[in-house]
Amino acid sequence: MKAVHLRDGREVTIRKALKEDAAAMIAFYNAVAGETDFLSFGKNEFVMSLEEYERFIESACPENNAILIIATIDDEIASIASITSNQKKRYKHVGTLGIVIAEKYCGLGLGRKLMEELIDWAKLNETTTKIDLVTREDNARAIELYKKVGFEVEGRLRNDCYSNGVYYDTIVMGLLI
Repeated sequence: MKAVHLRDGREVTIRKALKEDAAAMIAFYNAVAGETDFLSFGKNEFVMSLEEYERFIESACPENNAILIIATIDDEIASIASITSNQKKRYKHVGTLGIVIAEKYCGLGLGRKLMEELIDWAKLNETTTKIDLVTREDNARAIELYKKVGFEVEGRLRNDCYSNGVYYDTIVMGLLI
């Protein structure tokens, strides 16, 4: 567990997700998905059952190359962040990063703190040598943050996302550790 402070002075607790967090995490995903169009699912489209998500949390980190963390403020989930990795020998050195932040905590430095936490973790886990991520082309604030912490654009998937009648490209980014 780690405590950090946002730009507005509020304290955030960052810790590994536990099976007991599953219900709150599902509710968080379903609520936050209605706040942004940048996730791969919309409001109330996170359909994993409580039991399925509990099993996912318990099995999410089978080795030292995967982590699932939550950031809380006053016992409320502000963000969920992860690095997931393929366990096949040829690909287990690559972690895929994902971060979801509640809109009311955006712009306060939480994303950067979580990125730094996950990058530091990856540097120490003795397996991960690359982190990749994908984001929609119009997610300018996120792309700017990713570049600031060292990610580089590696590619573009054309018309990869369809939302509200519009096709968007997906930007693929990577960071060598």
